[in-house]
Amino acid sequence: MYTTEDVRKAVIPVGGLGTRLLPLTKVLPKELLPVGRRPVVQYVVEEMRAARMEHICLVTGRKKSLIQEHFDHDPELVRHLQDRGSDELLAELAYLESGLNLTYIRQSGPQGLADAVGLVEDFASSRPFVVALGDSMICEQQPGNLVRRMVQEHIISGAVATVAVEAVAADRTHLHTVVCPQSGAPDGDAPFVVADLVQRPGADEAPGKWALASRFVFSPAVFAAIRKTRPDPGNETQLTDAIRILAREGQGVQAVPLSQTQRRLDIGTFRGYYRAFLEFALRDPDFAEEVQTYLEQATILRSALQ
Repeated sequence: MYTTEDVRKAVIPVGGLGTRLLPLTKVLPKELLPVGRRPVVQYVVEEMRAARMEHICLVTGRKKSLIQEHFDHDPELVRHLQDRGSDELLAELAYLESGLNLTYIRQSGPQGLADAVGLVEDFASSRPFVVALGDSMICEQQPGNLVRRMVQEHIISGAVATVAVEAVAADRTHLHTVVCPQSGAPDGDAPFVVADLVQRPGADEAPGKWALASRFVFSPAVFAAIRKTRPDPGNETQLTDAIRILAREGQGVQAVPLSQTQRRLDIGTFRGYYRAFLEFALRDPDFAEEVQTYLEQATILRSALQ
């Protein structure tokens, strides 16, 4: 029997090609795109640390070496900033000194999320672990709260898979993987059992409003489901298909809805990236007022030109 203390490892897949953001991502990994004052993947790593994850594995791919370099120590840069007395800039590098314990595993190609997670079986060491997609950020008042709650619910329920879900509008379900509750419509943000998943259903086909929200807790049984997962037409094995196998076999898949104060920001598309960057710019204590004024002026100018 596991306890919450056993869940101390997180996996962040960052091996995707980022084709929906080309040409921006031809050389620069999408996970390193800046949002506010940090690259996206740094927010995800900091979230995992806040959720008490002690060991983090980044599953990388071709042209992803810049991610590892971002988290590498840079003594020359530190000395340069120390010599200049740049304490504020040194503070921005604090993530390098925060006791990070990072492991890197390379995925041989864009073979899907299930393949990426399947590579970490030895890293997981027969214990439950967290998966957090490297191109999605969770905005919440206290970073790490969602994942901590997911871990707790996972242990209490004895589930094999616990997935975060968010409410989406009916006209947006075709952009998401929607989960089917086992019975009835869940109330509020209470966890519920998942019977199945439907990828990108139309508004008339969606089994509900709850869509996967890029955070997962898995027990080791997920690896057997991954081995059963067949590649899709693009020759990629999808994590959603592995979760469907677990749900259909009745092994215990549950969903934890984001609360009203939690939101997911998806950086995998230009729509999501623009929104995330603007949101963080409007939160910046030094520039929020200036950005707000600029946006108001730009709106007035656009109206005048139409």
